[in-house]
Amino acid sequence: MIFGEWLVTDCEGARLVHSIRSKGISFRKGRLLTAADVESLQQAGIERVTVVRFESGDVGEDEAAERIARATAGSHLDVAQPFTGRCNLIAATHGLAVIDRVCIDTLNLVDESVTIATLPPFEAVQPGDMVATVKIMPFAISGALLERALAALPKTPPLRIAPFRARLVALIQTRLPGIKESVLDKTVDIINGRLAAMSVPPLVERRCAHEAATVTDAIRAALQSGAELVLIAGASAITDRRDVLPAGIEAAGGTVEHFGMPVDPGNLLLLARHGAVPVLGLPGCVRSPKLNGFDWVLQRLMADLPVTPRDIMQMGVGGLLKEIPSRPQPRAERPAIAPRAPRVAAIVLAAGRSTRMGGANKLLAELDGKPLLLHAVDAALTSRVRPVVVVAGNEADRVRAILAGRAVKLVDNPDFAAGLSASLACGLRALPEDVDGAAVLLGDMPRIGPATIDRLIAAFNPTEGRAICVPTFGGKRGNPVLWARRFFAEIEALAGDVGAKHLIGDYADLVAEVAMPDDAVLVDIDTPEALAIAREPGRRPA
Repeated sequence: MIFGEWLVTDCEGARLVHSIRSKGISFRKGRLLTAADVESLQQAGIERVTVVRFESGDVGEDEAAERIARATAGSHLDVAQPFTGRCNLIAATHGLAVIDRVCIDTLNLVDESVTIATLPPFEAVQPGDMVATVKIMPFAISGALLERALAALPKTPPLRIAPFRARLVALIQTRLPGIKESVLDKTVDIINGRLAAMSVPPLVERRCAHEAATVTDAIRAALQSGAELVLIAGASAITDRRDVLPAGIEAAGGTVEHFGMPVDPGNLLLLARHGAVPVLGLPGCVRSPKLNGFDWVLQRLMADLPVTPRDIMQMGVGGLLKEIPSRPQPRAERPAIAPRAPRVAAIVLAAGRSTRMGGANKLLAELDGKPLLLHAVDAALTSRVRPVVVVAGNEADRVRAILAGRAVKLVDNPDFAAGLSASLACGLRALPEDVDGAAVLLGDMPRIGPATIDRLIAAFNPTEGRAICVPTFGGKRGNPVLWARRFFAEIEALAGDVGAKHLIGDYADLVAEVAMPDDAVLVDIDTPEALAIAREPGRRPA
């Protein structure tokens, strides 16, 4: 890759290294300069710019990042569309992130140009959480370097999600004189809360005296009922392998594998087993909702990950969980560590009167075996957006009929004759509060595919200044446009038959132009002639 400062007149086909904003132009770094761009730079009085040119054998940052991401992604991980040399791995299920630290370190040691960052091993994640991100530093790397990076990875991907699995959990609580039943009731509620967080149903509980013999009977009863995990909360903390709870476990035919753990709170945890069923003697801190060592063991077991004495003995680094002055808030109230991918919804506008079609509702016209509207709706449903909101107005009953069976939220715009702005506002009001942005799709653009929408999502990052993502082809801007939530109020305030296009100009510094491989983002069907052309084999409306 060639890097340097060149005369603007020699920069057509090169990529811009630094963003330029001057006299009506706003070019972001990484832009592939066209002849028109060069002319605009000259008109702005700019004589020299820093650019890069690819050499033979170079692999672009996006392609390199995606190939490495796919090689590292194991089961239950989705690979997002790459953008600006970054490719994210997203959890597809609820579970624990299983990470081969040695393999990740090996990859990061190949070259400074290739990096991968992950969550801590065994972090609990929800669907949509970001588990790892691959970042290629320069605009391109050599093909030889890419092959070295890929060769550093094992055949078995070093990242995967181990899903939580629902199962029958039995809790045994022992009593001593003076212990209130309300304390035991609270323990049940707190542990059930932990299980619910992993989509595990409520436990089955038994209470008995704090004696080895009664503990033995309770364990046998729990196993006979089909328990796949037995938890024992003693009225008094375990102090030795010969104490009441371990003695009761062994008398029931179980084996004590380990006592104690280098995690505080949680030191006095007992790991045992009865055949294939894990049996845990619980530390007293389980009666609190705050994070403790029991949580780390419980989560692994619920994800069908083995927990050995060695595993527990290696939990000491990071195992100091007590609240200290530098970390004063209760951990139960702290936000989740795992970052998440942005939650992006889709609004499909399908309320218009089709005035240029001569009165017929163009969105109901058939194209390639289905109504025109369904092309846009199905593209959204196949992409990463959720939910998909369809705004109807003109012939709403017919629109509702063709959407039957599709997982969309249909909202009626009774004021559809007032124009596009009313439909936009109607769609925005129907979105859930937790979405970070919305892609606005036009129902008359049948060539938009899910990859187009997903590429906009990959570019979307309001914290990095990419709050409005606009697709382009050949330097021309098109649709759909992805808007960050911060613009929803301004869009809702619009009036008349106008969209939000002017906001793109008002917030030029927050706009990311996302180049697309074809002109689908520029093509809509407004007239009978355009529809007729679209129906002809091999023809596409311009």
